[in-house]
Amino acid sequence: MKKSNLGLGFFLCLLSILVTQQANGLRPIRDTSRSSWGDQWLFGKKEVSSGPFSPWNITGTYRGTWKFQDTVNSSSKFPDFRNQNGNSVIELVTSPTKITGVHYVQGAVVFHDVFDNEHNVRGAQIKVEGVYIWPFRQLRLVANSGKNGDSGLEDDYLLSNPYHLLGIFSSQVLQESPRDRIMSKQKASPIHEMEKHCNIEIAAQISRASSTQNSGDKDYFHIEGLMESPAVDDDGDCFSPLLLNATSINVEVYYNKAVNYTLMVTFVSFLQVLLLIRQMEHSNTQSGAAKVSIVMIGQQAIMDSYLCLLHLTAGILVESLFNAFATAAFFKFVVFSIFEMRYLLAIWKATRPSNSGEGWETMRRELSFLYSRFYGILLGGILIMYELHNYMRWILLVMYSFWIPQIVANVVRDSRKPLHPYYILGMTVTRLAIPLYVFGCPKNFMRVEASKAWCIGLCAFIGFQAAVLLLQHYFGSRCFVPRKMLPEKYNYYRRLDHDVNRSRDCVICMATIDLRRRTNDCMVTPCEHLFHSGCLQRWMDIKMECPTCRRTLPPA
Repeated sequence: MKKSNLGLGFFLCLLSILVTQQANGLRPIRDTSRSSWGDQWLFGKKEVSSGPFSPWNITGTYRGTWKFQDTVNSSSKFPDFRNQNGNSVIELVTSPTKITGVHYVQGAVVFHDVFDNEHNVRGAQIKVEGVYIWPFRQLRLVANSGKNGDSGLEDDYLLSNPYHLLGIFSSQVLQESPRDRIMSKQKASPIHEMEKHCNIEIAAQISRASSTQNSGDKDYFHIEGLMESPAVDDDGDCFSPLLLNATSINVEVYYNKAVNYTLMVTFVSFLQVLLLIRQMEHSNTQSGAAKVSIVMIGQQAIMDSYLCLLHLTAGILVESLFNAFATAAFFKFVVFSIFEMRYLLAIWKATRPSNSGEGWETMRRELSFLYSRFYGILLGGILIMYELHNYMRWILLVMYSFWIPQIVANVVRDSRKPLHPYYILGMTVTRLAIPLYVFGCPKNFMRVEASKAWCIGLCAFIGFQAAVLLLQHYFGSRCFVPRKMLPEKYNYYRRLDHDVNRSRDCVICMATIDLRRRTNDCMVTPCEHLFHSGCLQRWMDIKMECPTCRRTLPPA
Protein backbone atom coordinates (compact mmCIF):
# COMPACT_ATOMS: atom_id res chain seq x y z
CA MET A 1 0.00 0.00 0.00
CA LYS A 2 2.81 2.39 0.87
CA LYS A 3 4.60 1.53 -2.39
CA SER A 4 1.51 2.33 -4.44
CA ASN A 5 1.07 5.69 -2.70
CA LEU A 6 4.72 6.53 -3.28
CA GLY A 7 4.42 5.53 -6.94
CA LEU A 8 1.31 7.68 -7.43
CA GLY A 9 2.96 10.67 -5.78
CA PHE A 10 6.08 10.29 -7.91
CA PHE A 11 3.92 10.10 -11.05
CA LEU A 12 2.00 13.28 -10.20
CA CYS A 13 5.22 15.18 -9.44
CA LEU A 14 6.74 14.07 -12.72
CA LEU A 15 3.55 15.07 -14.60
CA SER A 16 3.54 18.55 -13.07
CA ILE A 17 7.22 19.08 -13.95
CA LEU A 18 6.68 17.99 -17.56
CA VAL A 19 3.56 20.15 -17.97
CA THR A 20 5.27 23.22 -16.55
CA GLN A 21 8.36 22.76 -18.75
CA GLN A 22 6.32 22.15 -21.91
CA ALA A 23 3.99 25.07 -21.17
CA ASN A 24 6.95 27.37 -20.75
CA GLY A 25 8.21 26.15 -24.10
CA LEU A 26 4.91 26.98 -25.72
CA ARG A 27 4.74 30.39 -24.08
CA PRO A 28 7.36 32.73 -25.61
CA ILE A 29 6.22 35.71 -23.61
CA ARG A 30 9.41 36.94 -22.03
CA ASP A 31 12.41 35.69 -20.10
CA THR A 32 11.06 33.17 -17.59
CA SER A 33 13.62 34.24 -15.03
CA ARG A 34 11.69 37.48 -14.61
CA SER A 35 8.48 37.00 -12.65
CA SER A 36 5.51 39.00 -13.85
CA TRP A 37 2.69 40.57 -11.93
CA GLY A 38 0.48 37.97 -13.58
CA ASP A 39 2.56 35.16 -12.09
CA GLN A 40 2.38 36.75 -8.67
CA TRP A 41 -1.37 37.33 -9.03
CA LEU A 42 -2.07 33.84 -10.38
CA PHE A 43 0.02 31.83 -7.93
CA GLY A 44 -0.81 34.17 -5.06
CA LYS A 45 -4.47 33.23 -5.25
CA LYS A 46 -5.90 30.62 -2.96
CA GLU A 47 -5.77 27.15 -4.36
CA VAL A 48 -9.08 26.21 -5.91
CA SER A 49 -10.28 22.64 -5.62
CA SER A 50 -10.52 21.44 -9.21
CA GLY A 51 -12.00 18.04 -8.47
CA PRO A 52 -11.03 15.10 -10.65
CA PHE A 53 -8.45 15.65 -13.38
CA SER A 54 -10.85 15.92 -16.32
CA PRO A 55 -10.34 18.50 -19.06
CA TRP A 56 -12.90 21.29 -19.16
CA ASN A 57 -13.93 22.43 -22.62
CA ILE A 58 -13.66 26.20 -22.25
CA THR A 59 -14.45 26.92 -25.91
CA GLY A 60 -17.15 29.54 -26.04
CA THR A 61 -18.12 33.16 -25.60
CA TYR A 62 -17.46 34.99 -22.33
CA ARG A 63 -18.97 38.31 -21.33
CA GLY A 64 -17.74 40.42 -18.45
CA THR A 65 -15.91 43.55 -17.41
CA TRP A 66 -12.42 45.03 -17.26
CA LYS A 67 -10.91 47.60 -14.94
CA PHE A 68 -7.48 48.95 -14.01
CA GLN A 69 -5.87 47.30 -11.05
CA ASP A 70 -4.61 50.71 -9.88
CA THR A 71 -8.00 52.39 -10.41
CA VAL A 72 -6.55 54.54 -13.23
CA ASN A 73 -3.88 54.14 -15.88
CA SER A 74 -0.68 55.33 -14.22
CA SER A 75 1.56 54.78 -17.26
CA SER A 76 2.49 57.75 -19.44
CA LYS A 77 3.34 55.76 -22.58
CA PHE A 78 -0.23 55.38 -23.75
CA PRO A 79 -2.28 58.12 -22.08
CA ASP A 80 -5.23 57.35 -24.41
CA PHE A 81 -6.29 54.68 -21.89
CA ARG A 82 -8.26 57.17 -19.85
CA ASN A 83 -11.40 55.24 -18.97
CA GLN A 84 -11.25 53.33 -15.70
CA ASN A 85 -13.45 50.36 -16.61
CA GLY A 86 -15.74 48.95 -19.24
CA ASN A 87 -17.32 45.85 -20.74
CA SER A 88 -15.49 43.05 -22.52
CA VAL A 89 -16.28 40.01 -24.65
CA ILE A 90 -13.85 37.07 -24.89
CA GLU A 91 -14.00 34.42 -27.62
CA LEU A 92 -11.96 31.24 -27.02
CA VAL A 93 -11.38 28.13 -29.12
CA THR A 94 -9.39 25.28 -27.60
CA SER A 95 -7.87 22.19 -29.21
CA PRO A 96 -5.88 19.37 -27.54
CA THR A 97 -2.17 19.04 -28.12
CA LYS A 98 0.24 16.09 -27.95
CA ILE A 99 1.24 17.21 -24.47
CA THR A 100 -0.98 15.74 -21.81
CA GLY A 101 -2.82 18.36 -19.82
CA VAL A 102 -2.16 21.22 -22.24
CA HIS A 103 -4.66 22.62 -24.76
CA TYR A 104 -3.83 25.16 -27.45
CA VAL A 105 -6.07 28.26 -27.29
CA GLN A 106 -6.96 30.82 -29.95
CA GLY A 107 -9.41 33.64 -29.69
CA ALA A 108 -10.10 37.32 -29.45
CA VAL A 109 -10.67 39.78 -26.64
CA VAL A 110 -12.98 42.71 -27.38
CA PHE A 111 -12.67 45.69 -25.02
CA HIS A 112 -15.44 48.27 -25.05
CA ASP A 113 -15.12 51.85 -23.80
CA VAL A 114 -11.32 51.82 -23.66
CA PHE A 115 -10.17 54.95 -25.46
CA ASP A 116 -11.20 58.54 -25.01
CA ASN A 117 -9.14 60.54 -27.45
CA GLU A 118 -9.06 62.42 -30.71
CA HIS A 119 -9.21 59.22 -32.75
CA ASN A 120 -12.89 58.77 -31.86
CA VAL A 121 -12.18 55.10 -31.20
CA ARG A 122 -13.96 53.65 -28.19
CA GLY A 123 -13.15 49.93 -28.44
CA ALA A 124 -10.37 47.53 -29.37
CA GLN A 125 -10.20 43.93 -30.50
CA ILE A 126 -7.05 41.93 -29.82
CA LYS A 127 -6.42 38.47 -31.21
CA VAL A 128 -4.78 36.16 -28.69
CA GLU A 129 -3.28 32.69 -28.53
CA GLY A 130 -1.74 30.60 -25.80
CA VAL A 131 -2.17 27.50 -23.68
CA TYR A 132 -4.73 26.18 -21.23
CA ILE A 133 -3.20 23.92 -18.54
CA TRP A 134 -6.33 22.13 -17.48
CA PRO A 135 -4.99 20.14 -14.46
CA PHE A 136 -4.27 23.52 -12.79
CA ARG A 137 -7.13 25.43 -14.51
CA GLN A 138 -4.65 28.04 -15.70
CA LEU A 139 -4.93 30.06 -18.91
CA ARG A 140 -1.93 31.87 -20.43
CA LEU A 141 -2.47 34.06 -23.52
CA VAL A 142 -0.37 36.45 -25.59
CA ALA A 143 -1.36 38.85 -28.35
CA ASN A 144 -1.33 37.32 -31.83
CA SER A 145 -0.53 39.79 -34.59
CA GLY A 146 -1.36 37.29 -37.29
CA LYS A 147 2.06 37.43 -38.94
CA ASN A 148 3.32 34.03 -37.90
CA GLY A 149 0.49 31.85 -39.05
CA ASP A 150 -3.09 31.48 -40.04
CA SER A 151 -5.77 31.56 -37.39
CA GLY A 152 -8.24 29.56 -39.40
CA LEU A 153 -9.61 27.69 -36.40
CA GLU A 154 -10.51 30.90 -34.64
CA ASP A 155 -11.99 32.48 -37.75
CA ASP A 156 -14.13 29.40 -38.42
CA TYR A 157 -15.50 29.53 -34.91
CA LEU A 158 -16.21 33.26 -35.03
CA LEU A 159 -17.96 32.90 -38.37
CA SER A 160 -20.28 30.29 -36.87
CA ASN A 161 -20.98 32.13 -33.61
CA PRO A 162 -24.24 34.12 -33.79
CA TYR A 163 -23.46 36.06 -30.60
CA HIS A 164 -20.24 37.46 -32.05
CA LEU A 165 -21.53 38.16 -35.57
CA LEU A 166 -24.90 39.61 -34.67
CA GLY A 167 -23.27 41.86 -32.10
CA ILE A 168 -20.91 43.28 -34.72
CA PHE A 169 -23.71 43.51 -37.31
CA SER A 170 -26.05 45.38 -34.98
CA SER A 171 -23.24 47.72 -33.90
CA GLN A 172 -22.56 48.52 -37.55
CA VAL A 173 -26.23 49.39 -38.13
CA LEU A 174 -27.86 50.60 -34.93
CA GLN A 175 -25.21 52.09 -32.64
CA GLU A 176 -24.42 55.79 -32.56
CA SER A 177 -20.78 55.25 -33.61
CA PRO A 178 -20.96 51.96 -35.50
CA ARG A 179 -17.72 51.90 -37.44
CA ASP A 180 -15.66 52.89 -34.43
CA ARG A 181 -17.13 50.59 -31.77
CA ILE A 182 -14.85 47.66 -32.54
CA MET A 183 -11.51 48.71 -33.91
CA SER A 184 -9.17 46.26 -35.58
CA LYS A 185 -5.62 47.11 -36.45
CA GLN A 186 -5.41 50.43 -38.30
CA LYS A 187 -2.24 52.38 -38.82
CA ALA A 188 -3.50 55.51 -37.09
CA SER A 189 -5.16 53.77 -34.14
CA PRO A 190 -3.72 53.52 -30.63
CA ILE A 191 -4.09 49.74 -30.62
CA HIS A 192 -1.79 49.47 -33.65
CA GLU A 193 0.92 51.53 -31.93
CA MET A 194 0.50 49.49 -28.76
CA GLU A 195 0.99 46.19 -30.60
CA LYS A 196 4.23 47.49 -32.17
CA HIS A 197 5.81 48.55 -28.89
CA CYS A 198 4.23 46.29 -26.27
CA ASN A 199 3.89 42.64 -25.38
CA ILE A 200 0.39 41.79 -24.23
CA GLU A 201 0.04 38.94 -21.76
CA ILE A 202 -2.98 37.50 -19.98
CA ALA A 203 -2.76 35.16 -16.98
CA ALA A 204 -6.12 33.81 -15.84
CA GLN A 205 -7.70 31.19 -13.59
CA ILE A 206 -10.65 29.11 -14.80
CA SER A 207 -13.43 28.06 -12.42
CA ARG A 208 -16.94 26.72 -12.73
CA ALA A 209 -19.74 29.27 -12.72
CA SER A 210 -21.85 29.45 -9.58
CA SER A 211 -25.19 27.69 -9.40
CA THR A 212 -27.05 30.99 -9.78
CA GLN A 213 -25.28 31.68 -13.08
CA ASN A 214 -25.33 28.11 -14.35
CA SER A 215 -28.61 26.88 -15.81
CA GLY A 216 -29.18 23.78 -17.85
CA ASP A 217 -27.05 20.72 -18.48
CA LYS A 218 -24.11 22.52 -20.07
CA ASP A 219 -21.13 23.58 -17.95
CA TYR A 220 -20.40 27.28 -17.67
CA PHE A 221 -17.09 28.74 -16.59
CA HIS A 222 -15.73 31.92 -15.10
CA ILE A 223 -12.48 33.60 -16.15
CA GLU A 224 -10.65 35.81 -13.68
CA GLY A 225 -7.31 37.11 -14.79
CA LEU A 226 -4.79 39.88 -15.19
CA MET A 227 -3.66 41.52 -18.43
CA GLU A 228 -0.18 43.07 -18.55
CA SER A 229 1.63 45.09 -21.18
CA PRO A 230 5.42 45.00 -20.73
CA ALA A 231 7.27 47.14 -23.26
CA VAL A 232 9.41 45.46 -25.90
CA ASP A 233 12.52 47.23 -24.65
CA ASP A 234 11.73 46.26 -21.00
CA ASP A 235 11.28 49.93 -20.20
CA GLY A 236 8.32 49.58 -17.87
CA ASP A 237 4.73 48.74 -18.73
CA CYS A 238 2.80 50.33 -21.58
CA PHE A 239 -0.26 50.70 -19.37
CA SER A 240 -1.29 49.64 -15.90
CA PRO A 241 -2.42 46.02 -15.41
CA LEU A 242 -6.05 45.27 -16.21
CA LEU A 243 -8.27 42.97 -14.19
CA LEU A 244 -10.54 40.79 -16.33
CA ASN A 245 -13.70 39.07 -15.13
CA ALA A 246 -15.91 37.19 -17.56
CA THR A 247 -18.47 34.38 -17.46
CA SER A 248 -19.42 32.13 -20.34
CA ILE A 249 -22.82 32.81 -21.85
CA ASN A 250 -25.44 30.39 -23.06
CA VAL A 251 -25.30 30.76 -26.82
CA GLU A 252 -28.36 28.55 -27.15
CA VAL A 253 -30.41 31.04 -25.14
CA TYR A 254 -29.03 33.82 -27.32
CA TYR A 255 -29.93 31.78 -30.40
CA ASN A 256 -33.48 31.33 -29.11
CA LYS A 257 -33.78 35.08 -28.54
CA ALA A 258 -32.87 35.73 -32.16
CA VAL A 259 -35.37 33.12 -33.38
CA ASN A 260 -38.13 34.57 -31.19
CA TYR A 261 -37.36 38.03 -32.59
CA THR A 262 -37.76 36.78 -36.16
CA LEU A 263 -41.06 35.14 -35.19
CA MET A 264 -42.21 38.49 -33.82
CA VAL A 265 -41.21 40.25 -37.05
CA THR A 266 -43.02 37.61 -39.12
CA PHE A 267 -46.21 37.97 -37.03
CA VAL A 268 -46.05 41.77 -37.24
CA SER A 269 -45.62 41.58 -41.02
CA PHE A 270 -48.66 39.30 -41.28
CA LEU A 271 -50.74 41.81 -39.29
CA GLN A 272 -49.57 44.61 -41.55
CA VAL A 273 -50.71 42.66 -44.59
CA LEU A 274 -54.19 42.31 -43.07
CA LEU A 275 -54.28 46.03 -42.24
CA LEU A 276 -53.25 46.96 -45.77
CA ILE A 277 -55.97 44.75 -47.22
CA ARG A 278 -58.52 46.44 -44.95
CA GLN A 279 -57.33 49.89 -45.99
CA MET A 280 -57.35 49.01 -49.70
CA GLU A 281 -60.97 47.85 -49.35
CA HIS A 282 -61.81 51.10 -47.54
CA SER A 283 -60.45 53.16 -50.47
CA ASN A 284 -61.25 50.85 -53.37
CA THR A 285 -62.76 53.65 -55.48
CA GLN A 286 -60.92 56.23 -57.52
CA SER A 287 -62.04 59.05 -55.26
CA GLY A 288 -61.11 57.10 -52.12
CA ALA A 289 -57.63 56.23 -53.38
CA ALA A 290 -57.01 59.83 -54.44
CA LYS A 291 -57.51 60.97 -50.82
CA VAL A 292 -54.60 58.84 -49.58
CA SER A 293 -51.16 60.46 -49.56
CA ILE A 294 -48.76 58.70 -51.93
CA VAL A 295 -45.83 60.03 -49.88
CA MET A 296 -47.17 58.32 -46.75
CA ILE A 297 -47.49 54.91 -48.44
CA GLY A 298 -44.14 55.33 -50.20
CA GLN A 299 -42.37 56.19 -46.94
CA GLN A 300 -43.72 53.04 -45.28
CA ALA A 301 -42.74 50.95 -48.31
CA ILE A 302 -39.17 52.27 -48.09
CA MET A 303 -39.05 51.42 -44.37
CA ASP A 304 -40.19 47.84 -45.08
CA SER A 305 -37.65 47.48 -47.88
CA TYR A 306 -34.84 48.55 -45.50
CA LEU A 307 -36.04 46.01 -42.93
CA CYS A 308 -36.10 43.33 -45.62
CA LEU A 309 -32.51 44.08 -46.60
CA LEU A 310 -31.31 44.19 -42.98
CA HIS A 311 -32.84 40.83 -42.06
CA LEU A 312 -31.59 39.22 -45.25
CA THR A 313 -28.07 40.52 -44.61
CA ALA A 314 -28.17 39.26 -41.02
CA GLY A 315 -29.26 35.82 -42.24
CA ILE A 316 -26.42 35.68 -44.76
CA LEU A 317 -23.83 36.69 -42.15
CA VAL A 318 -25.05 34.24 -39.50
CA GLU A 319 -25.42 30.94 -41.30
CA SER A 320 -26.96 29.13 -38.34
CA LEU A 321 -29.82 31.68 -38.24
CA PHE A 322 -30.34 32.01 -41.98
CA ASN A 323 -33.73 30.27 -42.10
CA ALA A 324 -35.19 32.42 -39.32
CA PHE A 325 -33.95 35.74 -40.70
CA ALA A 326 -34.76 34.77 -44.29
CA THR A 327 -38.37 34.09 -43.26
CA ALA A 328 -38.66 37.53 -41.65
CA ALA A 329 -37.06 39.13 -44.73
CA PHE A 330 -39.47 37.28 -47.04
CA PHE A 331 -42.55 38.56 -45.20
CA LYS A 332 -41.20 42.11 -45.27
CA PHE A 333 -40.57 41.65 -48.99
CA VAL A 334 -44.19 40.58 -49.46
CA VAL A 335 -45.44 43.63 -47.54
CA PHE A 336 -43.57 46.25 -49.54
CA SER A 337 -43.22 44.64 -52.99
CA ILE A 338 -46.73 43.24 -53.40
CA PHE A 339 -49.19 45.14 -51.22
CA GLU A 340 -47.61 48.55 -50.66
CA MET A 341 -46.29 48.92 -54.21
CA ARG A 342 -49.68 47.83 -55.56
CA TYR A 343 -51.42 50.38 -53.37
CA LEU A 344 -48.86 52.99 -54.44
CA LEU A 345 -49.75 52.32 -58.06
CA ALA A 346 -53.50 52.57 -57.35
CA ILE A 347 -53.03 55.97 -55.68
CA TRP A 348 -50.87 57.14 -58.58
CA LYS A 349 -53.55 56.20 -61.10
CA ALA A 350 -56.34 57.75 -59.02
CA THR A 351 -54.57 61.11 -58.84
CA ARG A 352 -54.12 61.14 -62.64
CA PRO A 353 -57.49 60.06 -64.05
CA SER A 354 -57.00 61.98 -67.31
CA ASN A 355 -54.00 59.81 -68.26
CA SER A 356 -55.70 56.45 -67.68
CA GLY A 357 -57.08 56.24 -71.22
CA GLU A 358 -54.09 57.47 -73.22
CA GLY A 359 -52.73 54.07 -74.18
CA TRP A 360 -50.16 51.55 -72.99
CA GLU A 361 -47.14 53.70 -73.88
CA THR A 362 -48.25 56.46 -71.54
CA MET A 363 -49.02 53.97 -68.79
CA ARG A 364 -45.61 52.34 -69.17
CA ARG A 365 -43.90 55.72 -69.02
CA GLU A 366 -45.84 56.59 -65.88
CA LEU A 367 -44.91 53.26 -64.28
CA SER A 368 -41.24 53.66 -65.17
CA PHE A 369 -41.17 57.10 -63.61
CA LEU A 370 -42.91 55.87 -60.47
CA TYR A 371 -40.59 52.89 -59.91
CA SER A 372 -37.42 54.77 -60.81
CA ARG A 373 -38.23 57.50 -58.31
CA PHE A 374 -39.05 54.94 -55.60
CA TYR A 375 -35.84 52.94 -56.00
CA GLY A 376 -33.80 56.12 -56.43
CA ILE A 377 -35.02 57.37 -53.06
CA LEU A 378 -34.34 53.89 -51.63
CA LEU A 379 -30.69 53.88 -52.74
CA GLY A 380 -30.20 57.53 -51.84
CA GLY A 381 -31.48 56.84 -48.33
CA ILE A 382 -28.92 54.06 -47.91
CA LEU A 383 -26.10 56.44 -48.84
CA ILE A 384 -27.42 59.13 -46.50
CA MET A 385 -27.66 56.69 -43.58
CA TYR A 386 -24.13 55.47 -44.29
CA GLU A 387 -22.72 58.99 -44.20
CA LEU A 388 -24.80 60.06 -41.18
CA HIS A 389 -24.52 56.83 -39.21
CA ASN A 390 -23.68 58.76 -36.04
CA TYR A 391 -27.20 60.18 -36.11
CA MET A 392 -29.05 56.92 -36.70
CA ARG A 393 -31.63 57.49 -33.98
CA TRP A 394 -32.52 60.89 -35.38
CA ILE A 395 -32.85 59.34 -38.83
CA LEU A 396 -35.27 56.79 -37.35
CA LEU A 397 -37.36 59.62 -35.92
CA VAL A 398 -37.55 61.17 -39.39
CA MET A 399 -38.57 57.84 -40.92
CA TYR A 400 -41.28 57.42 -38.28
CA SER A 401 -42.94 60.67 -39.30
CA PHE A 402 -44.82 58.79 -42.04
CA TRP A 403 -48.27 60.00 -40.85
CA ILE A 404 -47.36 63.68 -41.32
CA PRO A 405 -47.76 63.69 -45.15
CA GLN A 406 -51.30 62.32 -44.74
CA ILE A 407 -52.16 64.95 -42.13
CA VAL A 408 -50.96 67.73 -44.43
CA ALA A 409 -52.79 66.23 -47.44
CA ASN A 410 -56.03 66.07 -45.45
CA VAL A 411 -55.78 69.76 -44.56
CA VAL A 412 -54.86 70.88 -48.09
CA ARG A 413 -57.47 68.75 -49.90
CA ASP A 414 -60.07 68.82 -47.13
CA SER A 415 -60.38 65.05 -47.54
CA ARG A 416 -63.05 63.13 -45.68
CA LYS A 417 -62.02 59.91 -43.93
CA PRO A 418 -59.20 58.79 -46.25
CA LEU A 419 -57.84 56.17 -43.80
CA HIS A 420 -59.67 53.49 -41.85
CA PRO A 421 -59.29 53.90 -38.05
CA TYR A 422 -58.15 50.27 -37.74
CA TYR A 423 -55.39 50.97 -40.25
CA ILE A 424 -54.22 54.04 -38.32
CA LEU A 425 -54.13 52.31 -34.93
CA GLY A 426 -52.81 48.97 -36.25
CA MET A 427 -49.96 50.44 -38.26
CA THR A 428 -48.97 52.72 -35.38
CA VAL A 429 -48.66 49.78 -32.98
CA THR A 430 -46.99 47.32 -35.38
CA ARG A 431 -44.45 49.89 -36.59
CA LEU A 432 -43.36 50.45 -33.00
CA ALA A 433 -42.67 46.75 -32.31
CA ILE A 434 -39.16 46.53 -33.82
CA PRO A 435 -37.64 49.81 -32.54
CA LEU A 436 -39.06 49.26 -29.05
CA TYR A 437 -37.45 45.81 -28.93
CA VAL A 438 -34.09 47.01 -30.22
CA PHE A 439 -33.81 50.20 -28.16
CA GLY A 440 -36.13 49.40 -25.26
CA CYS A 441 -35.41 45.78 -24.30
CA PRO A 442 -32.36 45.72 -22.00
CA LYS A 443 -31.52 42.11 -22.88
CA ASN A 444 -32.11 42.19 -26.63
CA PHE A 445 -30.02 39.79 -28.70
CA MET A 446 -28.45 42.66 -30.68
CA ARG A 447 -26.78 43.96 -27.49
CA VAL A 448 -27.83 47.53 -28.29
CA GLU A 449 -27.86 49.78 -25.26
CA ALA A 450 -31.43 50.42 -24.12
CA SER A 451 -32.66 54.01 -23.97
CA LYS A 452 -35.92 54.48 -22.09
CA ALA A 453 -36.10 58.20 -22.84
CA TRP A 454 -35.69 57.66 -26.59
CA CYS A 455 -38.40 54.98 -26.65
CA ILE A 456 -40.82 57.22 -24.76
CA GLY A 457 -40.06 60.05 -27.18
CA LEU A 458 -40.67 57.82 -30.20
CA CYS A 459 -43.98 56.54 -28.81
CA ALA A 460 -45.13 60.08 -28.01
CA PHE A 461 -44.09 61.32 -31.45
CA ILE A 462 -45.90 58.68 -33.50
CA GLY A 463 -48.81 58.56 -31.03
CA PHE A 464 -49.38 62.28 -31.52
CA GLN A 465 -49.49 61.80 -35.28
CA ALA A 466 -52.04 58.99 -34.96
CA ALA A 467 -54.17 61.10 -32.58
CA VAL A 468 -54.29 63.97 -35.10
CA LEU A 469 -55.38 61.57 -37.86
CA LEU A 470 -58.18 60.19 -35.68
CA LEU A 471 -59.34 63.73 -34.87
CA GLN A 472 -59.43 64.49 -38.58
CA HIS A 473 -61.41 61.29 -39.20
CA TYR A 474 -64.15 61.99 -36.66
CA PHE A 475 -64.27 65.81 -36.51
CA GLY A 476 -63.12 66.90 -39.96
CA SER A 477 -59.77 67.26 -41.63
CA ARG A 478 -59.52 70.97 -40.72
CA CYS A 479 -60.98 70.78 -37.23
CA PHE A 480 -57.84 72.10 -35.54
CA VAL A 481 -57.11 74.86 -38.07
CA PRO A 482 -58.48 78.36 -37.23
CA ARG A 483 -61.19 79.47 -39.64
CA LYS A 484 -59.33 82.67 -40.45
CA MET A 485 -56.48 80.62 -41.88
CA LEU A 486 -58.67 78.36 -44.01
CA PRO A 487 -59.00 79.05 -47.73
CA GLU A 488 -62.40 79.84 -49.16
CA LYS A 489 -64.40 76.66 -49.69
CA TYR A 490 -66.92 76.11 -52.45
CA ASN A 491 -70.52 75.95 -51.23
CA TYR A 492 -72.48 73.16 -52.92
CA TYR A 493 -75.71 74.37 -51.25
CA ARG A 494 -75.76 77.85 -52.74
CA ARG A 495 -79.04 79.13 -54.19
CA LEU A 496 -79.64 79.69 -57.90
CA ASP A 497 -80.45 83.21 -58.93
CA HIS A 498 -82.59 82.33 -61.98
CA ASP A 499 -85.74 80.32 -62.58
CA VAL A 500 -85.92 78.86 -59.07
CA ASN A 501 -89.49 77.63 -59.51
CA ARG A 502 -88.66 75.29 -62.39
CA SER A 503 -88.12 71.57 -61.65
CA ARG A 504 -85.09 69.74 -63.02
CA ASP A 505 -84.03 66.12 -63.26
CA CYS A 506 -81.08 64.52 -61.42
CA VAL A 507 -79.02 62.65 -64.03
CA ILE A 508 -77.80 60.22 -61.37
CA CYS A 509 -81.14 58.85 -60.17
CA MET A 510 -83.25 60.29 -63.02
CA ALA A 511 -85.73 61.70 -60.48
CA THR A 512 -87.08 65.22 -60.45
CA ILE A 513 -85.47 67.87 -58.29
CA ASP A 514 -87.94 70.27 -56.68
CA LEU A 515 -86.10 73.54 -56.21
CA ARG A 516 -88.93 74.95 -54.12
CA ARG A 517 -88.08 72.63 -51.22
CA ARG A 518 -85.27 73.08 -48.69
CA THR A 519 -81.87 74.13 -50.03
CA ASN A 520 -80.07 71.18 -48.41
CA ASP A 521 -82.02 68.72 -50.57
CA CYS A 522 -80.02 69.60 -53.69
CA MET A 523 -76.43 70.46 -54.50
CA VAL A 524 -75.13 72.76 -57.23
CA THR A 525 -71.78 72.12 -58.89
CA PRO A 526 -69.46 74.94 -60.08
CA CYS A 527 -70.60 74.10 -63.63
CA GLU A 528 -74.21 74.94 -62.68
CA HIS A 529 -75.55 71.37 -62.68
CA LEU A 530 -78.03 70.27 -60.03
CA PHE A 531 -78.24 66.92 -58.24
CA HIS A 532 -79.80 65.42 -55.16
CA SER A 533 -77.51 65.87 -52.16
CA GLY A 534 -77.34 62.16 -51.36
CA CYS A 535 -76.83 61.23 -55.02
CA LEU A 536 -73.95 63.61 -55.59
CA GLN A 537 -72.21 62.72 -52.28
CA ARG A 538 -72.28 59.03 -53.16
CA TRP A 539 -71.04 59.89 -56.64
CA MET A 540 -68.13 61.93 -55.27
CA ASP A 541 -67.10 58.99 -53.10
CA ILE A 542 -66.42 57.20 -56.40
CA LYS A 543 -65.33 60.01 -58.74
CA MET A 544 -64.60 63.67 -58.21
CA GLU A 545 -66.07 64.55 -61.61
CA CYS A 546 -69.37 66.13 -62.62
CA PRO A 547 -71.73 63.34 -63.84
CA THR A 548 -72.97 65.62 -66.63
CA CYS A 549 -69.93 67.37 -68.09
CA ARG A 550 -67.00 65.45 -66.48
CA ARG A 551 -65.53 68.61 -65.01
CA THR A 552 -63.34 68.14 -61.90
CA LEU A 553 -65.25 68.89 -58.72
CA PRO A 554 -63.82 70.60 -55.62
CA PRO A 555 -63.99 68.84 -52.22
CA ALA A 556 -67.38 68.96 -50.55
